Amino acid sequence: MLSVYFPTFLFAVGQGAVIPIVALAAKDLGASLAVAGFIVALRGIGVLVFDVPAGWLVSRFGERRAMAAGTVIVVVSLAGSAWSPSPWLFGVFTFLMGCGWSVWLLARLNYVSESVPIELRGRALSTLGGLNRVGSFVGPFAGVVAAMLLGLDGAYYLHIITAAAACGFLLIYVRDGDDGPAAAHEHINFTRVVRENASVFFTAGVGAIAIQSLRATRQSVLPLWAAHIGLDAAQVSLIFGISMAMEMTLFYPAGSAMDRWGRKSVAIPCLTIMSVGMVLLPLTGEFWSITAVGLVIGFGNGLGSGIIMTLGADFSPAIGRAQFLGAWRLCGDLGTAGGPLAVAGLTALVTLGGASVFMGGVGMFGALLILFRMPETLRRAPVVDPQPTLTQLP
Repeated sequence: MLSVYFPTFLFAVGQGAVIPIVALAAKDLGASLAVAGFIVALRGIGVLVFDVPAGWLVSRFGERRAMAAGTVIVVVSLAGSAWSPSPWLFGVFTFLMGCGWSVWLLARLNYVSESVPIELRGRALSTLGGLNRVGSFVGPFAGVVAAMLLGLDGAYYLHIITAAAACGFLLIYVRDGDDGPAAAHEHINFTRVVRENASVFFTAGVGAIAIQSLRATRQSVLPLWAAHIGLDAAQVSLIFGISMAMEMTLFYPAGSAMDRWGRKSVAIPCLTIMSVGMVLLPLTGEFWSITAVGLVIGFGNGLGSGIIMTLGADFSPAIGRAQFLGAWRLCGDLGTAGGPLAVAGLTALVTLGGASVFMGGVGMFGALLILFRMPETLRRAPVVDPQPTLTQLP
């Protein structure tokens, strides 16, 4: 709780407060709408670009120091963003914020992967994903209060406080791996790790890309379709709130299912249900029907809480784990970045409804790939009866 979960919640609250106001802050500095949109994207680009270097940092310095370094990068980038005099400098600090977030996320995943036994891993990581969702849900409301007290930059100051508090808990409660310095800081070539695990990346990795692309896509397709059918901003926000509430109620049941019935029992329904929602979305025409589809997508996404982290932890080797997780996170972040880009291109070529249906097809392809090509990663230790039965006695 104190080494991982509470710091995760604090970080997520800060990120949830900052992300919605990045575009507004950029516009206040004089950025055009196009430049403001690009600056918003720079945070995600920073996460994507730094996935692989983050793996090297964790393998070289250990989880505790890497998470502390990631927190320092985030705090510096937040202060720079709040005090930036120009939109371009503001964009540089937004990019750095994504880099620091990437280091923190990978170090946290590596720490949990090594600390939690495999029979509890699904519940541990689904709870981690659930708390991240709860923090992201609370963050915008906390950001509103901060903005009322301190202006638009209040969200940045709030995140500085939450990040510093999270770092304090990390320094007190997180311990680096106990396997000795040689194992904890093993220098493994990144390309070697990718080459040796190529089959994992071409099966489970593609499935992770599909899951993340659907998650990112619904954040753009759902509001755009709602606006297309004539709903206002308040109605769109309400639909999102209802969908997120559905997600947040499912994270622990999802983890229990992973630990009881295996990772496929969650990954396949997650992709299938979200895909069905994306295909049904163009058939909606008013508030209640789009709300029902939002609930369907939220249900599928909630079922997948922590699934990508769990699969990454399961597949990661004992030696070279951090490098593997860096490549694994790169797969997911490619989906996060590529999903909305695919929707934008397909909407220009065909229609928004066609783009939504296409993404549903991407999700179904990912589900079939996991079903037929990905091995089940849940491994249970054999149960040994410590007491001999009568037939076993001499």
